[in-house]
Amino acid sequence: MALTTPSARPSSAGTTPPSSSRRHRSADGTHCSWTSSVLARVVLVALSLLFLLPLYWMVASALKSGQELAQYPPTWFPTDLNWVNFRDAVNAMPFWQFFRNTVVITVLATAFAVVSNFVVAYGFACLDWPGRDKVFYVVLATLFLPFPITLIPMFDLWANLGAVNTFVPLVVPNLFASAFFTFLLRQFLLQVPKDMLDAARLDGASEWRIAWKLVFPTALPAVTAVAIFAAVGSWNDFLGPLIYLQDQDVQTLSIGLQAFRQTNQQDIQFNQLMAASFLVIAPLIVLFFVFQRYFIRGITLGGFK
Repeated sequence: MALTTPSARPSSAGTTPPSSSRRHRSADGTHCSWTSSVLARVVLVALSLLFLLPLYWMVASALKSGQELAQYPPTWFPTDLNWVNFRDAVNAMPFWQFFRNTVVITVLATAFAVVSNFVVAYGFACLDWPGRDKVFYVVLATLFLPFPITLIPMFDLWANLGAVNTFVPLVVPNLFASAFFTFLLRQFLLQVPKDMLDAARLDGASEWRIAWKLVFPTALPAVTAVAIFAAVGSWNDFLGPLIYLQDQDVQTLSIGLQAFRQTNQQDIQFNQLMAASFLVIAPLIVLFFVFQRYFIRGITLGGFK
């Protein structure tokens, strides 16, 4: 009987590759060199620092004194941390009132956007009806409709309804689906197995129950992406509150920042302005970092797959 040397023995199917070979694999499973892997990470770190530079400069300027801001060349690190600038920025305007108004508008607009767009996307992705794709193409065509075209007719509509100077014009339009959000959710819902939907229908489940009990939980990544997009758009909206909100007690943070700048136009306190600006964008930063995993999954598996 012939003997087999250890070097000639066939490797078993379950043998795991060395850690060095697993370490330098790309996303598609192909091998990549060590230099390309390091270069890719260096480029990503450099781009990250480039995008974070304005945010850092905002925070650094918010912590500087007026004298240090006037120095030339400017300093990269504050010599003294003046946290009092944040307190002065909050006290210079009715910040918390603007903050409360912005939160109310953002929460309602985001909730309405999620519900309406999910229902419309479910109809385009999970229901079969004559002319479905043609109607969807018409919906997509509205993406090319410039916003200024609808600005005056919408203002006339809300003015005739007596809704100017209220939150209604900034919240209620989100009950009507957006073409981009509908497209994003539809692309994700097209991946839902048709057999699962047919089985639920055979069991007697209604379409409403299938949509919210079966399909909605599986579409949470795409729904989260839509919610983040809607929340950021509503939170940062400047033109809408500028047009519809006239009294100070209903205005938002974006209008408050502009009013703060105009009030101190002769002697702008840039450190307080940067402090107020950071307080405005801080909730969005926290929102993104908390839901970034679902946000990235919703983008990659939904609209761009």
